[in-house]
Amino acid sequence: MIGRNLYQFGTQKRDFLSTNYYYGGLMNRIIMSMVILLCGATTIHAQTECTRSMLKAATDSYIAAQEAGDLSKMALDPKVKYIENMIETTKDKGLWNTALPIAFHRSIYDVGRCKTFTEVIVTEGGHPYVIGTRLMVKDGKVAEIDSLVTDADDWLFNAENYLKYSKAEDWSVLPVDDRISRQDLVDAGNQYFDFVWLDEGIRPPWGTPCARLEGGMYTNPNNEYKDTCQISAPIPPGLFMVNRSFVVDEEMGAVNVFCRFVDSTNGMPDSHTFRLVNGKYRWIHTLSVNLTGKPIVLPKNKPEE
Repeated sequence: MIGRNLYQFGTQKRDFLSTNYYYGGLMNRIIMSMVILLCGATTIHAQTECTRSMLKAATDSYIAAQEAGDLSKMALDPKVKYIENMIETTKDKGLWNTALPIAFHRSIYDVGRCKTFTEVIVTEGGHPYVIGTRLMVKDGKVAEIDSLVTDADDWLFNAENYLKYSKAEDWSVLPVDDRISRQDLVDAGNQYFDFVWLDEGIRPPWGTPCARLEGGMYTNPNNEYKDTCQISAPIPPGLFMVNRSFVVDEEMGAVNVFCRFVDSTNGMPDSHTFRLVNGKYRWIHTLSVNLTGKPIVLPKNKPEE
């Protein structure tokens, strides 16, 4: 959750998705979710079968490549696409060329759409990072690398805290009876954004206990059972989360959402990852990239530790 005074945007024309989420009701949300699922189905038919072991092998190779600063450790599609902080780039310019001493990483696997999301935490080596990287896998090869890179200038950044709290959480594969459907996970992501920034009448699946990890700020450091991720909403007025795309892992009860604040081209790139247990939010992790080159002024209502 970005505070009321975090980021001031000019009045810019909203793209179709932001307009749809602001003015659309329940039917619009259902239609958009169906489009996402249909697109995923199209991806499946366009390639050989994707498996969880194939996706795990891809993320393992990404971690090895990032630790070595050498992308040759990955099986890359000849037409691989490189994206960093939501800007298309080239192989030689991304952070993946820098060897990083990774302290901790965690991945989720979207078998239905042959995509992965990996949280990477770096606390040593002189330059701490928290990175969120998506891979798109096609026929066993990585066809797209899409990274959000956060460091000292970004929202509430603290890699040491991110490591401490993320590593302590349990993101193991859920028992079958504790899982919910792919559609329910997508809905949970949308409902959170729509409640926080658009409509306080929406009822997201709040869980207790629940904690938010935002850049390094943790809302439940003592793991109090009574704590919940529910916040006052909508705040701030006029802020929209657009260009939402999803990586869904039903076995882990997890969904990652890449999106932007307000404007589809120039807005702040953001990642929200939700872990749901028995259909309720348990943990929410956020990474938000400051593209302004200026320090972020923390709002008075920043998340409390």
